[in-house]
Amino acid sequence: MTSTPLQDNASQPVVSLRRVTRAYGDGHGTVVALDDVTVDIRRGEFTAIMGPSGSGKSTLMNVAAGLDDATSGDVVLGGATLSQLDDNARTTLRRSQVGFVFQAFNLVPTLSVAENIRLPFELAGRRVDAAERQWIDHLVRTLGLADRVGHRPSELSGGQQQRVAIARALASRPAVIFADEPTGNLDSRSSREVLTLLRTAAREYGQTIAMVSHDPVAASYADRILVIADGRLVADHGALSPQQISDLLIGFEVGAA
Repeated sequence: MTSTPLQDNASQPVVSLRRVTRAYGDGHGTVVALDDVTVDIRRGEFTAIMGPSGSGKSTLMNVAAGLDDATSGDVVLGGATLSQLDDNARTTLRRSQVGFVFQAFNLVPTLSVAENIRLPFELAGRRVDAAERQWIDHLVRTLGLADRVGHRPSELSGGQQQRVAIARALASRPAVIFADEPTGNLDSRSSREVLTLLRTAAREYGQTIAMVSHDPVAASYADRILVIADGRLVADHGALSPQQISDLLIGFEVGAA
């Protein structure tokens, strides 16, 4: 199956945050996790979101994906302003527009590989059509899972489970995939394989990916590096080497000391 990059639309944002603040608590106990953040996640890019522990990077992902509400500002996902949607509409939007890849894989243990991959269609009440079956078959072959489709997650290695999670996220061709520390539970070889797959998904299939990571090596696979510190967006760079990313992060940690 030939891939269909979306290079012509590369500059178009899939997710836009405009002056977004997310605060928890009130009074003297208020914690500002995001502080007046404005940023676009652009179509067809692999973006790494980095920062020290507690910097707000996971909050940024949760707010951008509609899993958490902004206290103020606007989040636009797939052309819809999230604050204007009720819970049901937001859930429907996520099912159609967003894929997730988590550190803990989050596969359903009682389902086979094939059933896990088709799960987004089941949850959305959609039947898989012929073109979608062809795409899923292509993903299964590309990800080296063709001889594992009848297996359950407990019968797979960690790297294989994460590949199933990636296939599940890609299966419905969502507008954006959010990956939260996707290599955190993997060995170095499996990590490289998973990161290469994510980069390939962006470059060859035009998939938009936003990955939260603390690992400079993982982030070096991305096209773009965003750094969050104390809830604020403090850096926005193109692709960097692991050493350049480490130096960048150390610079912000030293500056905050």
